[in-house]
Amino acid sequence: MKLIQETRLEQKLSPQLIQSLKLLQLSTLELDQYMKQELDTNPLLEENQTAEVSQEQAVQENRTETGEQFDEQEWRQVIAEASDVGGRGFKADTSREFADLPQPAEVGLQEHLLNQLKYTGLAEGEIPIAEEIIGNINEDGYLTTTIEEIVESSEFEEQDIERVLGVIQSFDPSGIGARNLEECLSIQLREKGLENTILMALVEEHMDDLQHHRYTVIAKAIDIYESEVQAAVAELAQLNPKPAAGRFGSAARTIIPDLLVEKIDEHYQVFYNDTSLPRLRISNLYKDILARESEASNETRQYIVEKLNGARWLLRAIRQRRSTMLRVMEYIIKAQHDFLEHGILHLKPMILQEVADAIEMHVSTISRVTNGKYAQTPQGIFELKFFFGGRIENKGGKDASNKAIKKQIERLIQEEDSSKPLSDQKIVDVLTEQGYEIARRTVAKYRDQMSIQPARFRKQY
Repeated sequence: MKLIQETRLEQKLSPQLIQSLKLLQLSTLELDQYMKQELDTNPLLEENQTAEVSQEQAVQENRTETGEQFDEQEWRQVIAEASDVGGRGFKADTSREFADLPQPAEVGLQEHLLNQLKYTGLAEGEIPIAEEIIGNINEDGYLTTTIEEIVESSEFEEQDIERVLGVIQSFDPSGIGARNLEECLSIQLREKGLENTILMALVEEHMDDLQHHRYTVIAKAIDIYESEVQAAVAELAQLNPKPAAGRFGSAARTIIPDLLVEKIDEHYQVFYNDTSLPRLRISNLYKDILARESEASNETRQYIVEKLNGARWLLRAIRQRRSTMLRVMEYIIKAQHDFLEHGILHLKPMILQEVADAIEMHVSTISRVTNGKYAQTPQGIFELKFFFGGRIENKGGKDASNKAIKKQIERLIQEEDSSKPLSDQKIVDVLTEQGYEIARRTVAKYRDQMSIQPARFRKQY
C-alpha cells in the first residue's frame, strides 16, 4: 500500500455561522418559536417589555455584538456587559396595527417539505437549490417553474438542480414536485413498485388518449383488450393528481409580512415588521452572581460564560438576519420602482446573482433570504422570491419578466371572446405585435403553470 501525502484547503463553517444561516432561512413564525425556545433554555436571556431602545442601550448593544467571545479571564468585562435586541426598526411607533392580518397556518406545505429536507443528507451547497425548488412548489404540489428558469435566476448548474429535484420528489406527499400530471402519476407508480406495468405505459405514452377517453385507441396501440384498459384506468383513478391539495391549509390565506414597503414623500421605504417577535436581551441577574466573585466556583464561571456567549451570538444572528433582509429589500425597491408604481406588467427581470453582487453577499445567502419571507407593498403581499425570474427580450432590446408575460397572457385570455377563445399561436401573434419574441411552446408552458386550459376546452357555445 502506498501512502500519499497531500495538502488540501477546506472551508469549514463555524457553529456561529451555521446558527446565522439557520436563522436567516427561518420564517417569522419559526423565528418566534426558536427565540422562545432559547428563552426557555438559556437563563442569561430574558424578554424585554420596554417599547423603546435608549441611546445608551444601543451603544452597549453594538459593543457587545461586535466584540469577540468572552473567556473566564475577562471576568470584570463580563460583569460590565449587557445587550438587547428587538423591534428598533419601528422604535416606539404604536400606530402601526397588524392585528387585522390573518395568522398563518401552523404547518404549511413549504414547512412540511423543509422539515423533510433536514434528513436528506444533501451537501451544504445543495441546500439552497432545494430551498429554491421548494419555494416554487404550489399548493397542489406542482413545481411552477422550469429547470431552465432556476438556472437563469441563480448560479446553480442544471444537472445539480435535476439531482436535487429528484430527491425532493421522493418526499411526502407522494407525487410532490412534479412538473406536470404525467410526472406526478409516474412518481406515485414508481413508489408503489409499478414501473414496468400497463399503468405506467398508459401514463407515459397515452396520457392525451386517457384524458379524452380514447380507450379503443389505447387498446390497439398496446395490444390489450379494451376492458383491460378500463380496469387500468380505474386503478389510476386511485392516484392523487393533486398530491398536496387540501392538506396544508387554504391557498388563498394571507400571512403576516416580514417587511413593509411604504411610499413616504415620493420615496419608497422598507420597514422590518418584528412586532410579533419577543424582544430579547441579556439578563442583569447574572451580575449578582458575578459580583460575588469569591463565591463563584470555576464551574459556575464556565457555565455563565458559555451561556453568555451563546446569548450574544443569538442576538447578533437575529440582528444580522434583519439587516440582510432590509438590504435585499432595499435593492428590490430600487430595481422594481416601476412595479411598485404601476403593477405586475412593469415587473423587471432580475436574478439572485444581481442582488448578491450589488450588496456583496453570496448568492446562497440571497436565496435563503428570499425564500419564505414576505413583503407588503402597495401592489399587495409578495414573497421576496417573486421578484426574481427569467426574462424575455422584446424587439426594442428591453427585457420583460416572465411573470409580466404570464400576467399579459392571463389578461388576454380573460378578455377573449369565449365563443372564439385564443389559441396559443394567436396569443404568440398578439405578443409579437407588442414586441415580444416568444415561442408557442413557451406560451403553452406558461398557460399550464397558471392552470389555464387550452382553447378547445375554454370554448363556450
